[in-house]
Amino acid sequence: MTRAPADRVKTILLVDDGDACRVTTKWFLTNFGYAVDAARTAEEGLALFNPAIHDLVVTDNSMPGMTGAEMAHVIKMRSPSTPVLMYTGHPPDDRSCLDRVIQRPTHLLALKDAADELLADK
Repeated sequence: MTRAPADRVKTILLVDDGDACRVTTKWFLTNFGYAVDAARTAEEGLALFNPAIHDLVVTDNSMPGMTGAEMAHVIKMRSPSTPVLMYTGHPPDDRSCLDRVIQRPTHLLALKDAADELLADK
């Protein structure tokens, strides 16, 4: 049986330098049926990012080197239609390249619900 495009598993690129948070978040989102590619730095995330594969980018902001907000700006230049959801304890003042910001600490269900909403039309 061939799957219709609407049934395609949604793929999330998760970028977070915190190992425990990244592993837990990846596990959590995977259990809700998402495919998750994970990166430890914004630079690594940009190297992995492919708009043909990734339906959503979830990122922390405070990371060594490039911040999540700076990475979001580059992603939007490459693929303006790809939503970027920031999940961080330190949101940036400039949120112009972010589709949604969820401030930690919060329950991971808030992140899942935001991902569901941002991907509803994809």
